[in-house]
Amino acid sequence: MKQNNTLERSPKRGAKSPRRRLTIGLDLGDKSSRYCVLDEHGEVLREASAATTKKGLCQAFGAQPQCRMALEVGPHSPWVSRLLSQLGHEVIVANARQVRLISHSSRKDDRLDARLLARLARADPQLLRPIRHRSAQAQQDLTVIRVRAALVEARTALINAARGLPKALGERLPACGADSLRADKMADLPQSLQHTLQPLLEQVESMTAKIHALDKQLEQIAREQYPETALLQQVHGVGTLIALTFVLTLEDPQRFSNSRDVGCYVGLRPRRSDSGQSQPQLRITKEGDVYLRKMLVQGAHYILGWRGPDTDLRRWGLKLAQRGGKNAKKRALVAVARKLAVLLHRLWVTGEVYEPLRNSPARPRSRHAAA
Repeated sequence: MKQNNTLERSPKRGAKSPRRRLTIGLDLGDKSSRYCVLDEHGEVLREASAATTKKGLCQAFGAQPQCRMALEVGPHSPWVSRLLSQLGHEVIVANARQVRLISHSSRKDDRLDARLLARLARADPQLLRPIRHRSAQAQQDLTVIRVRAALVEARTALINAARGLPKALGERLPACGADSLRADKMADLPQSLQHTLQPLLEQVESMTAKIHALDKQLEQIAREQYPETALLQQVHGVGTLIALTFVLTLEDPQRFSNSRDVGCYVGLRPRRSDSGQSQPQLRITKEGDVYLRKMLVQGAHYILGWRGPDTDLRRWGLKLAQRGGKNAKKRALVAVARKLAVLLHRLWVTGEVYEPLRNSPARPRSRHAAA
C-alpha cells in the first residue's frame, strides 16, 4: 500500500483522542484503487492506494473506524460495496454519469477523483446520485441471464454471417428460425460451399443447444427461488425470461413508493428541458439497466403485434400508434413498454389477479340475451 502524504497526528500520551467522523472517497481501479480520507472539517488526512482485492481492501479499511465511504459504480463496485458494508462502513455508490463534475472533468485523475468523491459525500450524499446494488444471490442468478444474452448475441452474429456469405456466390440458405438452423439446411448448396460454411452452422447448432439448456435452468430458478414471477407472467407477452429479469433487476419492490417510478428507473421516461414557455419533446433517458429495457420493449412488440390478445394495454398502444407521424409506432412501443413496467411492479406489490380488460367498458348485452 503506497501512501503519498499524511496529515494525521498521533494524540499525546494519556489524552483521549476525540471520535471523528471520517469520509473516504475511493476511486476503484482494475488492479489498484486510490482513496482519500477527509476529517470532519474537510481536511485531507491521508491519500493512498490499495489493491482491488478482498485482502487488500480489508487491510486498508478493516481496522478503520466506522466512516462514510463513496465509490463510483463500475465492474468492481457490487462486491466492493458489499465487502465495505460488512466491515461496518456507510457505503455510497455514486452514479458518476449523473455527476458532471466527475464525468466531464477536465482534470481526470485517480487521486483527484477520489478526493472529489470524498468531498461530495461529506457535503451531501444526494449530490452523487447514489445507486443501490443488488444482493450477491440476485447478482449470481442474473449472471445466468447475462450469459444467455451473450450467447444469443453471438449466435445472431454467426447466423448473419452464414446467411450473408453465400449471397456473394448467388446462393442462399433456406428461410427458417434461429433454433432450426442446422448443418442439414445446406443440402441445396454446392458441396464446396457446404464445406466452407460447416464450422459456422456447427457453432450455431451448439449455441442453440446451450441456450435451450439455460432456458430450462432459468425456468427452474424462477419456479423454485422467485415464485413471484408467476404473478408477472399473467400478462400476455411476459414469459419467464422477462419476469425473472424484472424481479432480479429491481430485487426489492418496496424500494419504489409509486409504481410509476419504475418507468423512470428503466430509462423509459422522456427527457425534460422545460424553460419558460418552451417544452420540447425529447427522447427517452435510456438510464438504468439496458437489458431489462430491451426485454420490456420486446414484450411491447408482442402486445401490439398480430398475436397479441385484446387487452387494455393493447388498445391504448394501438390508439397511440394511430395518431399519425413517421415515429408514431415507435413512440407507441416505448409508451407500452413503460406502462408494462408499471403494471408488472403493481402486480408484484399487490399480488392481484391480472384483468386484461379491467378498464374497458363492458359490452352491452343483446335483447335476446336479456330476455
